[in-house]
Formats: sequence, structure tokens, C-alpha cells
Amino acid sequence: MAPPQEAGGRQSVKSLLKMLDVLECFSTQDRELTVVEMARRTGMPRTTVHRIVDSLRVLGFLEQEASRERYRLGIKLFELGNTALTNLPLYREARPFVDTLSKMSGEVVHLCVFDGSQMVFVERSEHGSGRPHNTVTTMEATPCHSTGVGKATLAFQDEAVIDRIIRLGLHRFTSETITAPASLREELARIRARGFAVDECEHEPELRCVAAPIRNSTGKVFAAISVSGHTRRVTLNRVADLATLVMSHAQLISIRLGFMPSAASASTGPGASRPD
Repeated sequence: MAPPQEAGGRQSVKSLLKMLDVLECFSTQDRELTVVEMARRTGMPRTTVHRIVDSLRVLGFLEQEASRERYRLGIKLFELGNTALTNLPLYREARPFVDTLSKMSGEVVHLCVFDGSQMVFVERSEHGSGRPHNTVTTMEATPCHSTGVGKATLAFQDEAVIDRIIRLGLHRFTSETITAPASLREELARIRARGFAVDECEHEPELRCVAAPIRNSTGKVFAAISVSGHTRRVTLNRVADLATLVMSHAQLISIRLGFMPSAASASTGPGASRPD
């Protein structure tokens, strides 16, 4: 038999994992859920979920609707998320480059991190067309297969990661969205070869985006930066110049994070650590 202290530790871990399972039931599509819905999604008994939900509500991780039947993620999670975000080396090191890229391009700039399945916005900066400067930090997530930042990041992941993203489903957002697995793989190969991605109105109509991958100190691609704007401004003739601009800023950010291009591998396969 395990010592009481060890058994208690294992039980605590199990309880924490159950709490995490409940929290992960929520998404940008499923913002409010009932206990019955959470029980169905986690596979746990309704009484167990009710007990966990009550504990999470007391801690501020869940909020209860006035009807007392539905729950949503609590403000405490937002506070913790903002704290984690501001402590990210990427957030601290990239901010000046995001602002400079926005000024130089005159378009909207997005900085995003790959969370394993989606791209999470870290920062958004806008300078252009007479609009006032606007910098917004948000935790919104977007798909990988239909966005510039997503494709720029996904192209350099291991095959297992690419397979998993494809299995999650390639949802169609516009008539230009890539929804065929084979077509997506071909697109990712082109991105690896040239070092940048282009979103040709694939996530939003009349919005073109040029993005490049960002690497950490080990050379792994974990984020991306992009310039995007209406197709009237971000024309096909501008793509090459914007790509050069975006790739140079992505590389500068990578270097600030400890990446050494001269020491990178020359491999061109998925996950390869090579200069962009």
C-alpha cells in the first residue's frame, strides 16, 4: 500500500485534473454550459461535476448565470491569463517590433502564439489610413488552417501535429478556405520553402494577410507575426515587399528570444530549425 501522504497526493492530482476537464468544456463557441452538458462532455457523473462546479464558482473560476442553470468562465481566469501573458518573454520582447511593423506597413499587425491546436492573439497593433493608433491585447483564438499566422506556424510543426490539426476538422470560413487535407499539406510545403504564409481571404472575405514564423531559443516555431488589411490596400503587388518586411521582423523577434540563425539546421522538413 502507498503511504497515506503519497495516496493523498495522487488524489489531489486527480481532483485537479477533473477540475481542468470541466474548465476545458468551455470554448469560444460554447461560452455557457449547464452541469448536465459538462457531465456529458467529461463523462463524469452529474453529482461529481456539480461538486466541482460549485468549488470552481467559489474560487472565481466559474460564474453562475442569474437563472442558476448555466455557467461561464469567471473573471479570475481572465486575470490569471493576463498575468501569464504579460510574463511571456515573447510579449515583452516583441512589443516594439509589433509597433514598428505596424507603422512601416500602415496595416494591422497581429502577434499570435500556437497553443497546440489554435493561434492565440497576444497583441494587435494598428496604424494606417488616417486611423488612430490602436493597440489591443486579447486572448481570442483563431484556427490554424485558415489564417496567415496559423499556416505560418503549422507549416513548421511535426507531422503528428499537422495530422492532429487536420483531424480536428478544416472548417470552411469563406469560399477560399482550404478544406482538403492534401491541399493544406501542399500549401504548408510552399510556406516552408519560401518562409512566409499568405491568407488569401481564407478566414475573412476581402482580407489578405502576410505572416512569418517566430522561433524560440531552440529554433522551434511556436508563434507568428502578420500584417493584414483589405485587399484594396494589401494588393498582390504588395505581398512580396510585405513578406520581406514581416520575415525580417519575425527573425529579429526570434533573435531577441535567443534563436541563433547561423547555428540553425539546413533541414527543410516540418519542424526544421532554419533561418526564415
